[in-house]
Amino acid sequence: MKNKIILVSGDPNSINSEIIYKTWKKLNKSLKKRVFLISNTSLLSQQFKKLKYSIKITNVNNFNQKISHNYLKVFDVPVTFKNPFKVNKKNSSKFVIDCLNYAHRLSLNDNNIGIINCPINKNLLKKNKIGVTEFLAKKCKIKKDSEVMLIYNKKLAVSPITTHINLKEVSKKITIPLIVNKVIKINSWYIKNFNKKPKIGILGLNPHNGELRDNSEERKKIIPAIFKLKKLNINTVGPLVTDTIFMNFNDYDVIVGMYHDQVLTPFKTIFKFNAINITLGLKYFRASPDHGTAIGLIGKNKANYSSLLNCVTFLNNFKNEIC
Repeated sequence: MKNKIILVSGDPNSINSEIIYKTWKKLNKSLKKRVFLISNTSLLSQQFKKLKYSIKITNVNNFNQKISHNYLKVFDVPVTFKNPFKVNKKNSSKFVIDCLNYAHRLSLNDNNIGIINCPINKNLLKKNKIGVTEFLAKKCKIKKDSEVMLIYNKKLAVSPITTHINLKEVSKKITIPLIVNKVIKINSWYIKNFNKKPKIGILGLNPHNGELRDNSEERKKIIPAIFKLKKLNINTVGPLVTDTIFMNFNDYDVIVGMYHDQVLTPFKTIFKFNAINITLGLKYFRASPDHGTAIGLIGKNKANYSSLLNCVTFLNNFKNEIC
């Protein structure tokens, strides 16, 4: 049975040590035994010291070591630093990539449910300038653009068809197969994990759906994709108009948009930190808090940890694969 949870400490120049500590303090004895952190023990200890947090940390080499639940168990990854909250970009990049690679290997070969990575500045992922979603998809060697970003709250989830690309590239990136394949994955995930066929609203791309002109993306790509999905007996509605859909979001389980900010901006306005970022289509489950590194809050003890806690408690409800 898969029951271990891997937590990746993420960007060292961030609020991550603060939200890890605050989340850890909220976990019960049973759940603490199941959580394993991939980080650097020395770095983490010094960050906790600067934040005036008292916490017991120990290194582990595998999931089977007998360790008291009072200890935060760490798979140690080397990193060079002088100031624990000002690790230079080169060292931060190597550390983050090494941690993600470690988590990837463990997830392919051991008995964990999945990965939760704390926020990471995408600039640290070398020259690729991609997010963790795309980074892990590449590591899993899945077909390009087959992964799905799902921002989940039990009242509503949203998903962008395109993720971390410039707005000017969205129109040419959207295709009928891309829309169809991503919505199929979302539908299947809901059926598998919640025994529920979700109602999925699909947005258009242009203001007022381009008035449904013959040469619009709505006519050429989005409507044909919705037609194919309906033929597959997937409960889809659209194309919907973006400027009013979130006034009536309770009518849907999932709202699918064509680009990142089209759905994430209104979603975060409504739900704030009460959501998690899930990647569908990998060889394992992956989630992350639905916020960034918040460097302006480092050392202030003001960071909101609820999204990371939501990630851990979400995985705690499952005992086997949920990817």
